[in-house]
Amino acid sequence: MDYFFTEEQKKWREKASHIAEQYLLPASIKSDEEQSFPAEIVEIFAKNDLFRVLVPEEYGGSGDTVLNLCLIVEALSRIDGGLALLLAVTGLATIPIASFGNEEQKKKYLPDIAAGKKLAAFALTEANAGSDVSAIKTRAEKKGDFYIINGSKQWISNGGIADVYTVFVNTDIERGARGLSALIVEKGTEGFEFGKKENKMGIRANPTRELIFTDVKVPVENLLGKEGMGFLIAMKTFDYSRPGVASQALGIAQGAFDLAAKNYVKMKKGKEEGDFQGMEFLLAEMATKIEAARCLIYQTARTIDSGAKNISEISSMSKLYASDLAMEITTDAIQLMGENGYIKENLVEKMFRDAKVTQIYEGTNQIQKEIIALKLLKKYLRA
Repeated sequence: MDYFFTEEQKKWREKASHIAEQYLLPASIKSDEEQSFPAEIVEIFAKNDLFRVLVPEEYGGSGDTVLNLCLIVEALSRIDGGLALLLAVTGLATIPIASFGNEEQKKKYLPDIAAGKKLAAFALTEANAGSDVSAIKTRAEKKGDFYIINGSKQWISNGGIADVYTVFVNTDIERGARGLSALIVEKGTEGFEFGKKENKMGIRANPTRELIFTDVKVPVENLLGKEGMGFLIAMKTFDYSRPGVASQALGIAQGAFDLAAKNYVKMKKGKEEGDFQGMEFLLAEMATKIEAARCLIYQTARTIDSGAKNISEISSMSKLYASDLAMEITTDAIQLMGENGYIKENLVEKMFRDAKVTQIYEGTNQIQKEIIALKLLKKYLRA
């Protein structure tokens, strides 16, 4: 379909596709097996200005749109969703600074993120506080000019390799969700350590680590917004970031479909027309659903870029639909390819494992359904 992209949008998509084919593809299987992130990929992303897409122009970025980021993440994820996650997570952690940070915070952190000199991570989840953000136990007690942080975060993507962490803490335990605040914490701060590296099913190239805070002193000027704004900051961030997760899922789905379709063409050579009609129908259904997801994601991104305020519903819809579809498409792709799809030498097996987490992080799909349902019911209650 023609999505009427600008020349700039076409340029970003083509650049990301080139990087994926030339650099991510050769590194994909090895980085998955070894659970290692190739340091040179960070340099390649930086050299090609991909990190600048995350940051406003006045702070060294290219001031690009949510749609542009979605195009880039989709193109990278078409080859490797785990390696693409580095960029997406840095974007996730950058949104709170760009949206809620003061001028000093933006000047201090955003230029280095834009240049690829510093990576970022988003630290919200805890062992007993995943979908229920109000259950966060990591405490930050204000003492003079510092906050003293104690607690831990779990399953943090970019953990250990990121330099800047947007950390959500409880500054008033009595107020529940209204007692949450967001602090910027730098790697290397005394008392801030990294726990075990998770041995994951998918997106294994991206390090997922535990973050441990023991009497970590963070200057009060590192507070984003005001005390008690943490829940709002987290939810607003997800409204803007969920199309990125949807794009990762879409890219994985498209990549798996490409492999299955190519495998089918090889199988069909020399066979009679109609011998594989059932497979052809399945490919037709897969392609139609992928295009439907693409339409939803691009329209969601364009809606956000227009400045629309009420975006929670459509943002959740795009994440819900695309991530469920990624699991469906990768499963069907393996089935179509038979034994070829089941072996690790073929990337479709990896794509199947990578797809699963898109249904889980940045709010499980059950949470997305709850958000969508609440927004729908409010509309009908007002009618």
